[in-house]
Amino acid sequence: MSQRTERRGGIHVDQSDLLCKKGCGYYGNAAWQGLCSKCWREEYQRVRHQQIQDDWALAAKLQREEEAAYASSHGAQTQSHSQSTAPLPHPGHASLGPFSKFEEKKTNEKTRKVTTVKKFFSPSSRTAPKKETPEGKTPSPSISHRASFDTDQVSKDFADFLKNLQKPGREIQKQCRAFIVNMSGKKDLGADELSECVQDFYQNLSDRLIGHFKGSSESVEQVMDQVEKYIMTRLYKSVFCPETTDDEKKDLATQNRIRALHWVTIEMLCVSMDEEIPEVSENVVKAITDVIEMDSKRVPRDKLGCITRCSKQIFSAIRTTKNEPASADDFLPALIYIVLKANPPRLQSNIQYITRFCNPSRLMSGEDGYYFTNLCCAAAFIEKLDAQSLNLSPEEFERYMSGQASPRCNTSEGDWSRAEPPPTNPVLAQLNHNLEALSGLSSRQKTLMEAAQSLQADLLSWPAGVQREVDAVLEKYPLEVLPRTVSAIDDNDVDNDNLPPPLTPQVFAG
Repeated sequence: MSQRTERRGGIHVDQSDLLCKKGCGYYGNAAWQGLCSKCWREEYQRVRHQQIQDDWALAAKLQREEEAAYASSHGAQTQSHSQSTAPLPHPGHASLGPFSKFEEKKTNEKTRKVTTVKKFFSPSSRTAPKKETPEGKTPSPSISHRASFDTDQVSKDFADFLKNLQKPGREIQKQCRAFIVNMSGKKDLGADELSECVQDFYQNLSDRLIGHFKGSSESVEQVMDQVEKYIMTRLYKSVFCPETTDDEKKDLATQNRIRALHWVTIEMLCVSMDEEIPEVSENVVKAITDVIEMDSKRVPRDKLGCITRCSKQIFSAIRTTKNEPASADDFLPALIYIVLKANPPRLQSNIQYITRFCNPSRLMSGEDGYYFTNLCCAAAFIEKLDAQSLNLSPEEFERYMSGQASPRCNTSEGDWSRAEPPPTNPVLAQLNHNLEALSGLSSRQKTLMEAAQSLQADLLSWPAGVQREVDAVLEKYPLEVLPRTVSAIDDNDVDNDNLPPPLTPQVFAG
């Protein structure tokens, strides 16, 4: 996981890099220094035990040095007063008093840190009064807060599930409730200590269930899934992104980093997906939705489910594009592309939450563990993304990061820079189409308004123009009306011959 190879054909990660560094065969995790959850817990406990031993050795060394210094400085004084009448208390007690307090403090610290859940499975005088309380009225950490609908529903589902187990179910519910009450008083612990408490509880409960179900791993997994769902739903607010960690700071850094990389195209990452294919575009939209939905889940298993669904959508998109099964080398670049486009909220906090509180068996093997390990690789790759990773020159990378240039406008290098990248999803494609249509309509409307205004001006000036033309013609060719002489009908007028027969004048001899 720590070693990656970027090559011209895409981002390549050896599958062996995803496995535990100790060679146990399970998937490793960057948060566990490349180890699986089992090996990490063993290493963590070994280091912690060694630290405790070193502290005790240092304390013993300091005690010996203090005793030697006391004997050397007070030896002469002790000999001069050896014949005193009344022996005084040994002054060394006052000198060793601070160290005694230090030793007592170390003992208490050791007892507090070495937390196991064995006390949850053994009777205790502290919990005796609570056993007399009716089960329905047992205090809970959320009694002072208004329980949400999800929490109440999960508690109800958990109780219904345990009813089928009868006696073991009642014991499991009792231990889970006791564990939640115990965890509510450990708010001062760091994230690693809280994770250790939860993982210890998972391990001890799983061991007891294996003995009860006589090795039926499927039944144990079903019970542990329900236990995880119940416990982590109740503890979610206190253990997700705790104030004792820098998870929130990492979230902001990751989001700002992804925003700065908004210009990275699918061609730069050599992703084998063609978003112009409707089915592929739909897969991409669903993958982005699934990885964003991860933040809305409370249970680590549900968050893993979102990652798994997102990954399956990616595999489906690659298979549709290539018309052949997708490979692991195709998957990681596509996952990086989806994360860059989605910019999931609180990505680092969700990864750490799953790492700390998920049932370790899910992260060590299976498709959930594989997809989660690749997501961790994708997040680490994005943090260290540079010019060489994208096959760019340092100058180009800096221009793109600063916003001085955009690869979509660059036509100097590569086929990927000359072609307009496909839209991210159908919604954005439709949005771009609508914007282009609105821009065309606006231009046409502007032209139409100019033509209408010109027509209006022409209509206003037309009557005056016509009037001027008429006046000019009349002035050039004035109208003259000649008087007309009217003759009698029987006058000797040659024009009378042209009259029709009934009107032709008749001449009579007198």
